[in-house]
Amino acid sequence: MQTFVVAGGCFWCLDAVYRVLRGVQDVVSGYTGGTAVDPTYEEVCTGSTGHAEAVAVTFDPEVIPAGVILDVFFTLHDPTQLNRQGADIGTQYRSAMFYDGDEQRALFEDALARARTYWDGEIVTTLEPLGTFYRAEEYHQDFFAKNPGQGYCLAVAQPKVNKIRASYADYVIAA
Repeated sequence: MQTFVVAGGCFWCLDAVYRVLRGVQDVVSGYTGGTAVDPTYEEVCTGSTGHAEAVAVTFDPEVIPAGVILDVFFTLHDPTQLNRQGADIGTQYRSAMFYDGDEQRALFEDALARARTYWDGEIVTTLEPLGTFYRAEEYHQDFFAKNPGQGYCLAVAQPKVNKIRASYADYVIAA
């Protein structure tokens, strides 16, 4: 198994998208990249902790290649928006990839290079060393599945899930 930690806006969307892919064993929503110890959602939302809303995606590279996990990341959010995704604004919504060692950093750099070929404009995704990853509160875990009728899920997360289902059909779990 391999685990990547990525941030690209609200973690509810990232969580929802990665859960529909074959080979993904676990997705944990959490906070990383900041200075506060064991931050809460409310603290992270202020932007004062330096943390990003992120997900730790654990997957089997024999079932879904690492490159696909990373290409999905660059498909499901807009990496040209600095410190925001749509109406979610602040450093906690930044586009970032948190690497754990030189091998992951190289994989992330390759994914960034691929993304530059299909996104117009400058990609602002940062590569940051993975520090402590704090698991978010339980109500954030698998939020989309638990709250399918919630307004944000309908307006923002569902279209992203649909986009990934269409773009990566070979890797999607049969409904």
